[in-house]
Parts: sequence; structure tokens; C-alpha cells
Amino acid sequence: MQIHNLISKYNVAAPRYTSYPTVPFWENHCFNAEQWKERVVQNYQKSGKEGISIYIHLPYCESLCTYCGCNTRITKNHNVEEPYINSLLKEWKMYKEILGDKELKIAEIHLGGGTPTFFHPLHLERLLLGILDGQAKAENASFSFEAHPANTTAEHLQVLYDLGFRRLSLGIQDFDKKVQFIINRHQTVEDVMRVMDQARGIGYESINFDLIYGLPLQTADSVRMTIEQSLCMSPDRISFYSYAHVPWIKPGQRRFTEEDLPQGEEKLSLYKLGKEMIQQAGYKDVGMDHFAKEKDALFVAAQQGRLHRNFMGYADRYTPLLIGLGVSSISDAWTAFAQNVKTVEEYHTRIAEGRLPVFKGHLLGDTDVVIRQYILDMMCRGTVRLQEGFVCNERILARLDPLVGDGLVTVDGDVVHATEVGKSFLRNICMAFDERLHRKKDQENLFSQAI
Repeated sequence: MQIHNLISKYNVAAPRYTSYPTVPFWENHCFNAEQWKERVVQNYQKSGKEGISIYIHLPYCESLCTYCGCNTRITKNHNVEEPYINSLLKEWKMYKEILGDKELKIAEIHLGGGTPTFFHPLHLERLLLGILDGQAKAENASFSFEAHPANTTAEHLQVLYDLGFRRLSLGIQDFDKKVQFIINRHQTVEDVMRVMDQARGIGYESINFDLIYGLPLQTADSVRMTIEQSLCMSPDRISFYSYAHVPWIKPGQRRFTEEDLPQGEEKLSLYKLGKEMIQQAGYKDVGMDHFAKEKDALFVAAQQGRLHRNFMGYADRYTPLLIGLGVSSISDAWTAFAQNVKTVEEYHTRIAEGRLPVFKGHLLGDTDVVIRQYILDMMCRGTVRLQEGFVCNERILARLDPLVGDGLVTVDGDVVHATEVGKSFLRNICMAFDERLHRKKDQENLFSQAI
């Protein structure tokens, strides 16, 4: 089937599969904080010595980027920083008490947002010293943070480097001034170059650029210019994401309408243009929407079969326990997920009361765990080996059959493999494995478009 026909057929609402089950299908009525604690302890006792990951959500931004789907709090009042850090450290203390060990091995820390660099460097230092106090750092630990090029200072970079951070991700999205205006995201090429030069001078080993295609007012010329400017700065990784238009969830996206957005074949042409330019510059395709230089840890992990996917996207390692700290953060104990409350006020209240601030989640059953592994293997390796005798295999193969006919996958015995064309439709392929998605009749307004 020709590519434009595939686009028309498969441009449907589809999950991004940073988890399975996806959040809309969590069975929250079966979940409570005590059950979550039990799963955390079980996971840690089984495999915690391998190290744990910590995600810290720092929600504050000084202005709203209207494309953004993250949980944010817009303010210019920096007096919010210290109380929030106090609550984060109290939440971490709760988890340390749950896990029981005096010394935990920390394999990963990631600061996300919001805008982590909204916080003063000394406040970030206090937070991280509090997290690391009395703990062991894994030998190959990976500490990273997200940064806004316009407000990241040399002091931010130095303080975090001194604490063990070696990777940062710069949110760029698009350099075109018209696009920046409509999405209210302003930074210059000079801002990015300054941060790049400072970070490399300090010793950072991996710098990622976040770029988005499908933004309002984007054209082939604006995407080409953005990619050209980015390639000139030679980041180690590039994430080239599809814009997710979900104004019913994020009202800020109503600043523009669907008429302002490139859609369908036009949108895919932007992705193809960017992808070709990135690959021609020597970057290698990693999973979905990610590209890395050959020596970068993400590509090496993909080559060695160690690539992992979680709520933060792709990672170069798998840790069995991911603890999310802060408002709206999601934690993952492999057989359970838990999400923290979504407002800063409720987060502070629960912490002050000495209660773990989780408010919803999902306890995975045996079927969920198998399908989770199937989807993870497809998203990270492009290949799935079906488990012999698994009750859902027959239904999965039936749903894959049309994709085989369209050239997106091959099925050889119990091995399902994404073709080169199919790698552009990974979300659609994973839908064939998604039992919970297919049990639900009405999927309107749950997910963004796949293309």
C-alpha cells in the first residue's frame, strides 16, 4: 500500500505507550495507597539492589507554553520554591521508610517539569543533597534534567554537574519566530548556543534537543530551518516528537485551532523531512521519534537490547523501581503504577498530614504484565516473541493480520517484527496488542492522533 494510503488509514487516535495499561485504563477502584506500598516493597525486595530511579516533577513555569501537555503551575513568584522542596524531601523520607534500607542505591535521577531551571541553583542543590544524603550512587548512575534555554544559567549547570549530572535536555521545539509566538515559547539560537557551550565546557557528556513537528503555523521551511540550526550545534541526541493536540485536556491549546495545524500527509511530510535531515547528519534511529549519535548511551543501549521506555520516554537502562516525587508524578513498580495528586495545594496538604500523595493507580494482573512486555519489546526493539500458550495470542494475531497485509509487520511463527515502513507506525502496531483498548467501545477524545 502506498504511504499516503497508509497515513489515511492509520492516522487514528493512539496511545503513546509510555505505560501499559495506559493511564485512561487504570482500574483506580482496585487501587489504594496501602496496596501500592506493598507492591513497592515486593519489587524492591526482589530487585532493588540493582538500583532505583527517581523522577522529580518541578511544575513551575514563568509563562505557559500553549502546546504543552505537562502538569504545570504558572507563576513569577519564586517564593514557592522552598516550600515545594520541603514537601519533596518529606515525600522522599516516606519512601525511605517504606523501603526500610538505610542505604538505597540510586541508579537514575531525572528532573522534569514544568521548568526545573525555574528553581534557583542553590535550591536545586539543597533538594538533591537531601535526596542523596546517606544513599549510595550506582557505579554507572545517570542523572539528567530538562532545561529551558532562555533561563538556564552557568550556575545551574555547574551546581548540577557537581552533584553528578552529566546529561541535559533542552526544550527547543521550533526556532521559527511565528511558531514561537503562537505557542508562547521563546528562546533564540544564541540562547541555545550559550547553554551548549557552557555545558560542554563544564563537562556534560550528553545533550538532547527536544523538537516538535505538527505545531501550529509550522511549514516545511520552518522545520528545515529548525533542523539545520540544531544540527549546526551537534547535540548528542535529538527527540523529534509529534505534537499532541488535546485541547479538551489542555485548554491552553485553544489559543489556536485545528485549522492552524499541519495534518495528515502534510504533517507526516514534516516528520519525513526532519527525519531524513537528522539521519543524513549521521544520527541513528532509536525506537520511536528518537535519534542519537553512534557513541551516545541511548544508541548503544538500543544496539545491545537494553533500551527501555517509561513515562519520561526512552531510557538507556531499565530499573525495576521508579519512584516519582512531586505533584502529578507517576511511579512504576513494574506490577503497579501510582500517580500523585495533580494540584500543588493538595500535594502540600497530603505531605503535611504525613500521607503518601498518591491518588490513583493500577495493579497489574498476570495478563497485563505479559502484554506490557509485548508492547515494551515492540516500542524498544521492534520485535515481539509471543509467549507460548498465552490466552490473548490468538486475538492479537487476528488484529495483526491487516497490518501484515499492509506491510507494517511480519509474523514468523511466534515472532512479530516491525518492518522499516512499520517503524513509522509503532503506536498503531502496539494497539494490536492492547487488550484493554479493544475492550473499550468508545475511544473518542482519549488520545492524540498517531501521525
